[in-house]
Amino acid sequence: MKCELTENDVLYYQENGFLIIEDFLSESELAEWRTAVTEAIAERNGLKIPGQHVLVGMDDGINEDAEYFSKVFDQLINLWQTNPKVRKLMLDERIGKMAATLAGVDGIRIWHDQALFKKPWANPTSWHLDTPFWSFSDRKALSIWVALDDATAENGCLYFMPGSHKATTFENKGIGKNMDGIFEVYPQFKSNRPVASKIKAGSCSFHNGLTIHGAGANMTNGYRRAMTCAYMPEGNVFNGQQNILSEEYCSALKVGDPLNNNEQNPLIYHSK
Repeated sequence: MKCELTENDVLYYQENGFLIIEDFLSESELAEWRTAVTEAIAERNGLKIPGQHVLVGMDDGINEDAEYFSKVFDQLINLWQTNPKVRKLMLDERIGKMAATLAGVDGIRIWHDQALFKKPWANPTSWHLDTPFWSFSDRKALSIWVALDDATAENGCLYFMPGSHKATTFENKGIGKNMDGIFEVYPQFKSNRPVASKIKAGSCSFHNGLTIHGAGANMTNGYRRAMTCAYMPEGNVFNGQQNILSEEYCSALKVGDPLNNNEQNPLIYHSK
């Protein structure tokens, strides 16, 4: 695993809100990740999030665009909680140290992992932010995105809007059907040029949860598979949103309560 960050890596991330790392995993590590994630998904039998009664592709009867969004990607969350092989990968202290170093914090917790699989001919993922969905509000929160297949312009690689994390807020525009919906809130970025994260399988990117990003459609007959993990800096508190928290755990929280439950959000790195 290529887990050593240079000073230039950190500066680039802090300036642009993302960082691409080529050949993050070795060939054997990539095979391990693919096997673990595939096994964990099969075990879930369609359950999207532990502790919530939500299935992949479920139509709640409310969202008129449910069919469209079911064809953006398959998303399974917190595989680390239900599969020991994925747990081993997600709780790797080396990755936690990378996340903490890029964010400039002492400690980092897992917020959630998620497998994101774009099927053949999948719809695009519109420009959006991550952190406004989460149950805490922190400008330094971030995610890793590990390519399990080559991510190309043709099959739906990520795109980042450089520097946008410095200006965005916790207002949640959501992930809409229209690619340009985010620019209703942040029109200053509408004319900016994004960066395409075209990376080989085994490479990865990190991005700030307030960096505007999206992904293209899958214009191929193959999959574009990725395994990701979102990270919460140590010391955050509950902001009132359930997000991926179980119904039981969420009902016991009050706004302002610390999110320091190691069963829900493991502390995977601390510098002291």
